[in-house]
Amino acid sequence: MGFQDRGYVRQRHDTFMADWTGVTLIIVLNVSLWLLNFLLSSDLLPFKRSLDDLFCLRVEGGWNPLQAWQLLTYGFLHDPDSPWHLLFNMLALWFFGREVEAITGRGEFLRFYCTAIVLAGLSWVVSERLFGGANARLIGASGGVMAVLAVFIWYYPTQTVLLYGVLPVPVWALGLLYLFSDVSGAASGSGNVAHVAHLAGAAFGVLYAWRRWDLSALAELPGRFLGRLFSRRTRMRVVHPDDEGEDGSSLDEVVDRILAKISRSGESSLSAEERQTLTRASRRLRDRDGSR
Repeated sequence: MGFQDRGYVRQRHDTFMADWTGVTLIIVLNVSLWLLNFLLSSDLLPFKRSLDDLFCLRVEGGWNPLQAWQLLTYGFLHDPDSPWHLLFNMLALWFFGREVEAITGRGEFLRFYCTAIVLAGLSWVVSERLFGGANARLIGASGGVMAVLAVFIWYYPTQTVLLYGVLPVPVWALGLLYLFSDVSGAASGSGNVAHVAHLAGAAFGVLYAWRRWDLSALAELPGRFLGRLFSRRTRMRVVHPDDEGEDGSSLDEVVDRILAKISRSGESSLSAEERQTLTRASRRLRDRDGSR
């Protein structure tokens, strides 16, 4: 990642949200979508429509390339019927995410968080296809939050946190508690909690911190794809039947090979077909000169 992307280096901008941290951006987006979802799904409007129906992660949708966007959008939705789902995730993101972002910088933190959301969702889709049901749906930022927590534990394992707001414990103990809970929940397959998504997010966070990955290349992928797409585009040309050899090569290419053969082995080495090709090329050249 670049020097300017570090959390302790700030460039002054006049644009809106330029000085917002990545954690702030994520929290504002999640809260805004929850409020909008709450409004749309309530009786305050003449029509009811939940954002969950459009942007949640479905088992078949996550497996379908045409609906792959669900692998990201689900991570910014929370249960509109209860604020606690949103509150717990955003509080954890606020407490642990700011320290992680101070290490990575805003741009890298946003790439890391979104990648964690996608990988957690994909892991959940695979597990549901293998062991669950085809009608299952997933919403929530827990996979990304668990990845953030894992990175925080990696860098600050002895940091003290208050378990349930009262019991001081080192953060590594909190991580073990979550790990035990999610492994047990995933093994039993009970409840409405996406334990596999939690475990996948945490695993990605550990690997990210351990291997010191840099995800800045992800931001360059769209530009590289488009550049490669347009650089490989071939120009259209009109091809006449007499312009091609039997192997699909242009007549000029075939003639060049024949002339090279004459230079190496003499004219007597030509086959009857090669002589006909030279005659056809000579005729076309005369016709072209005569039409000028």
